Amino acid sequence: MTTPATTYAELSPDLVLDAMASVGLHADGRLLALNSYENRVYQVGIDDAPPVVAKFYRPLRWSDAQILEEHAFVAELADSEIPVVPAMTLDGATLRTFGGYRFAVFPRRGGRAPELDRADTLEWLGRFLGRIHAVGAARPYAERPALDIDTFGIESRDYLLSHDFLPPELRSPWQSVVEQALDGVRGCYARAGQVAMIRLHGDCHVGNVLWTDAGPHFVDFDDSRMGPAIQDLWMLLSGERADMVRQLSDILAGYEDFREFDTRELHLIEGLRTLRLLHYSAWLARRWDDPAFPAAFPEFNTQRYWQDRILELREQVALMAEPPLWPA
Repeated sequence: MTTPATTYAELSPDLVLDAMASVGLHADGRLLALNSYENRVYQVGIDDAPPVVAKFYRPLRWSDAQILEEHAFVAELADSEIPVVPAMTLDGATLRTFGGYRFAVFPRRGGRAPELDRADTLEWLGRFLGRIHAVGAARPYAERPALDIDTFGIESRDYLLSHDFLPPELRSPWQSVVEQALDGVRGCYARAGQVAMIRLHGDCHVGNVLWTDAGPHFVDFDDSRMGPAIQDLWMLLSGERADMVRQLSDILAGYEDFREFDTRELHLIEGLRTLRLLHYSAWLARRWDDPAFPAAFPEFNTQRYWQDRILELREQVALMAEPPLWPA
């Protein structure tokens, strides 16, 4: 059952401003909702000071220990002079509670999307990702889960089936192609062999990299977890196969200045993409009782949506059978 304690039903603008005041940040009344569905994120104007970004964590998603573990990792990266945006320590803590909601406050850091068609941009990103992973490999997460077949694949499949999101006439075709896809993912992992699991950004797409004249900085480590290093690289690749080979070569040219890359992980790219597709559908399903989701994703859970997902997974099954990308 959905209750205010498990949703954002009571997170009003007044509550956001009062939460800021509770940690000594006196807002000037300017409040801008930023683009975020998993959490609620606001730019808040502060009297006689630069604006800040307040993140109100989705209830029941992460435990306090898991959030604090992410905060500690990002602080560790910042201490290594890697361009990230750590949570601010306010009254001795980075995670605070007000009105039943947990929140953290971050300095506002602007920027533009990186130009991923430029070799020097990709190499620059690769250097910083190599540095992030060098820190991430130093010790494991104790509280946060891993990105693997069970958490992103099997759990996603089981949730969608057990909560009857599939139209009856598409349930069997979808389940059949999902089983083929999961077998394909298992094959990718088998070909890669034993690869290192490290602390990752976890969701390193172009929207979570902001560029300024000083270079890139990485934001939103909310999906950080244990996983193979390639997870933070493959989402920066796009276009035809030849394009992705060139992009990968440029990224790794910078990456390997700071950390050796295990090329066996290239076998995982299409497998990880497949897991992300399954996880995304399950993520929408798990959030469907949040009023923001039907409004933002009206195509979800329609006949056409599930037909497209079946075709998408069939394409992934074929791609996972092809030779992996290899840097030039």
